Amino acid sequence: MLLELWERGCLPLCSGGKSCLCCLCPEGCLPRRSRHRASLVLASSSAYKRFSELLPKEERENACSTRVPKSQILTLPELRANPFQHRICRVFSTSDNGDDSMSFEDFLDMLSVFSDSAPSDIKSHYAFRIFDFDDDGTLDRKDLEKLVNCLTGQGEESRLSNAEMEQLIRNILEESDIDKDGTINLSEFQHVVSRSPDFTSSFKIIL
Repeated sequence: MLLELWERGCLPLCSGGKSCLCCLCPEGCLPRRSRHRASLVLASSSAYKRFSELLPKEERENACSTRVPKSQILTLPELRANPFQHRICRVFSTSDNGDDSMSFEDFLDMLSVFSDSAPSDIKSHYAFRIFDFDDDGTLDRKDLEKLVNCLTGQGEESRLSNAEMEQLIRNILEESDIDKDGTINLSEFQHVVSRSPDFTSSFKIIL
């Protein structure tokens, strides 16, 4: 069912560890990607220009040491219409006070994950984090309901009935919940994603 939503084009074109791409997961469970990160940095002049333009003119010279507020990050056209825009900011922000602001390092991490060259395991890891609305390490029924609502919209015309929502969530769990514990963990999610040939190419942001 998740794949059906993907293939119908419902999943976003752009989407957490709190560390840089040289070691994506704080627990070290993801492979190191320093070479991938280095290649991004070499081509980051346009990203730096884009990031600095989100700041007031008087702060642009110090963009590398300045945080951009979430409200400004969300003005990017690539995020503005994305139904997961708030989750994207939450996952990639390293702000200590929870305001989801971004440093240039955070901004590069986000672009690195959504670049064409990012490996599928990294993309799926971050997609899972974005869909894990309560940040508990699993996609439970509440997460799936929020996920479906983001994909289908909140308007009267697009809103699913309670019965339709329940059936859709049941179908998703039936397809994805391999251990039948009522939730989808990261490995189960990655197993589903691995069967989607379009995942890696469509999960991206191009500035």
